[in-house]
Amino acid sequence: MRFISTRGQTEPHSFSDAVAAGLAPDGGLFLPESLPDLGGELDHFATLDYAGLCFEFLSRFATDIPAGTLRALVDRSYSAFSHPEAAVLRRLSSRVLVLELFHGPTLAFKDFGLQLLGNIYENQRRVRGGSINVLGATSGDTGAAAIHGLLGKPGTGIFILYPEGRVSPLQERQMACTGADNVFALSIDGTFDDAQAVLKEVLGDRTFQARHKLSAVNSINLSRLLAQCVYYLYAWLRLGPEDRAGAEFVVPTGNFGNVLAGWMLSRMGVPIRGFKVATNQNDILHRFFTTGEYRVGPVRPSFAPSMDIQAASNFERFLYYALGGDGARVRAALGEFKASGTWRFADFGNASGAGFTSSGSTDPEISGIIARVYREFGYIVDPHTACGFKDLDPGRTSVVLATASPAKFPETIRAAIGLEPTHPSLEALKGLPIVKYRIPASASAVREFVSQRAV
Repeated sequence: MRFISTRGQTEPHSFSDAVAAGLAPDGGLFLPESLPDLGGELDHFATLDYAGLCFEFLSRFATDIPAGTLRALVDRSYSAFSHPEAAVLRRLSSRVLVLELFHGPTLAFKDFGLQLLGNIYENQRRVRGGSINVLGATSGDTGAAAIHGLLGKPGTGIFILYPEGRVSPLQERQMACTGADNVFALSIDGTFDDAQAVLKEVLGDRTFQARHKLSAVNSINLSRLLAQCVYYLYAWLRLGPEDRAGAEFVVPTGNFGNVLAGWMLSRMGVPIRGFKVATNQNDILHRFFTTGEYRVGPVRPSFAPSMDIQAASNFERFLYYALGGDGARVRAALGEFKASGTWRFADFGNASGAGFTSSGSTDPEISGIIARVYREFGYIVDPHTACGFKDLDPGRTSVVLATASPAKFPETIRAAIGLEPTHPSLEALKGLPIVKYRIPASASAVREFVSQRAV
């Protein structure tokens, strides 16, 4: 299996080379050259536990990693989860289920991709020698998950950019209270979109990237996208036949990577009927899927900070498929968006027929949904997951992805229902000193910082 760039100007890469690069040399994102058809293997897949299913799925893509090595990497990655199923499907009513994705070390769905990516990096360093420095930008959960996926791994430096004052206090503590000498939490003035733009500029400097052996841990990294496909498959296989036929996966999303993973799985012969993109008040994706216009707006801080995003990086992968796999058309669309802040999909009928619906939730709505879900089901959802409960279709089965533990957002939960959820790993952070570095939101500042501290 080889991997190509969405922008069409990069030679195909192996799985390991695509993962190591993170961002393609032409600035695009890697995708499989072709998608396998899994339709004939679903009965077999249904007999596997989570790690076994993940191995079987990834073995179609990571063809340059020996099977025994890949199986060991997968087993090690999901042994760190607190629940034996890793992804836990819970039924709240006859028509509503939640897929709990917060049983990993940092209590967020990002652990599924980043525990695996950390172990892949460790294996690459062992096979290829040398060191590796990983660079990420986060709106909250990615940074903590990346750090904890790489903690304790020798020859590794970890640099995470995040917007100052725009992540929850506990999200910041998960990044800045590790006590590890090779972890650098870099707070910047600005938004997540600013951090992401800086990251792409730094990674686009091929000389600098090669000198410091830089790789990206954002959802632009191919391995994260593929790892996230697995929990959709695992959940779909555990639905009854009566639910499978019409089930819609409802996905809180800001950077579009989470929902894209499920949508790509549906292009591999898994008959998932549809996906609902659930955004907060930063609703660029909701507006796109209702109007066909992708228009950037100001980022408004919200109760769901991990979704405070306007330029969703994984949207480029969807564009590649929606524009017929034509890299030149992708480059033209992105160039128009960069120049004007707006891009309109001329053939929007095909996109709207691709299985997507959408919604957007304001902060007052998020608080009200948290209270309603607790009142109706006795179940506590975090602010991001709450967005998924808006306007569910009562005539079909909805599987809402629970993307983070409510314990990460105690103030918002307490204000909504009068209860404050806790978790031992988070409580342990509260007495530790915060070690972070305040730097400007510029590529030059990041390059200088990394140059001085890279391993």
